[in-house]
Amino acid sequence: MQKVLFKEVAKHKYMYLLVAPVLVYYILFAYLPMYGIVLAFKDFDYSKGITGSPWVGLKHFQEVIQYSDFWNAFNNTLIISLGRLIFEFPAPIILALLLNEVTRYRLKKFFQTVFTFPHFLSWVILGGIITNFLGDSGVFNQLLVSIGLEKRNLLVEPSSFRYLLFLTDTWREIGWGAILYLAAIAGINPELYEAAHVDGANRFQQLKAVTWPSIRYTASILFILAVGNAMNGGFDQIFNLYNSVVYDVADILDTYVYRYTFITGDSFSISTAVGLIKSIINFALLIGANYLVRYLGEEGVT
Repeated sequence: MQKVLFKEVAKHKYMYLLVAPVLVYYILFAYLPMYGIVLAFKDFDYSKGITGSPWVGLKHFQEVIQYSDFWNAFNNTLIISLGRLIFEFPAPIILALLLNEVTRYRLKKFFQTVFTFPHFLSWVILGGIITNFLGDSGVFNQLLVSIGLEKRNLLVEPSSFRYLLFLTDTWREIGWGAILYLAAIAGINPELYEAAHVDGANRFQQLKAVTWPSIRYTASILFILAVGNAMNGGFDQIFNLYNSVVYDVADILDTYVYRYTFITGDSFSISTAVGLIKSIINFALLIGANYLVRYLGEEGVT
């Protein structure tokens, strides 16, 4: 058995060499750090290290669920993640379908470039741009004043901050997300469109009968991944845009852990417990989304 295994590895050695860097990356940065999960069940002591710190069982889990700030961050994470699924997830699909209707090659590439470019800018840069744009003397408020309206600072308005998150993240990611759907559309057999056209189908009917069924599997897989990533909430974006005025509507579990660990410096064990709770919920959401997709007739990820 081992000889057969080694023979197969030797036969496909170049394929394994291509995969090796990815495996090393995930082992070093995804699997080995999982050892730190034990901090959630210990009273971490810097002098004793992880292995020497005493076990306390579920003490930190029982403690964290009594904090009102934790539940506020938990609820905000759910609300913001749900909003992202409702407002942001369909946006790349719609853009890909619209770009597919652009017949002029150069114009299509121009729009793809314009929509994709923001993805390559970090939220540190985009946060500065958005802050300046929406600031008291920014372009947004100058336009409001020029038409006779009062100035508004959307970054400190709890009622509008979440919608600002959805809008800016859609602007940044819509082009990048559309690439996957455009690739799926590019793989559709042109004869299907020709047959639909012969049958008298207009462009919208071709979209419903040919294009959408062909990219539905891609959409279902990305939906599963999006739901499985829901509890992450979007730390980079929120951290660079929020402030203490909007904590009640913008503080998510990741920003809560950051402040609790690195600003107040209270307990690594509490922070690890929160992170473990988040990971367990993400896993459950992933399984649930996969089950839902398969129940609706798609293949899912398993």
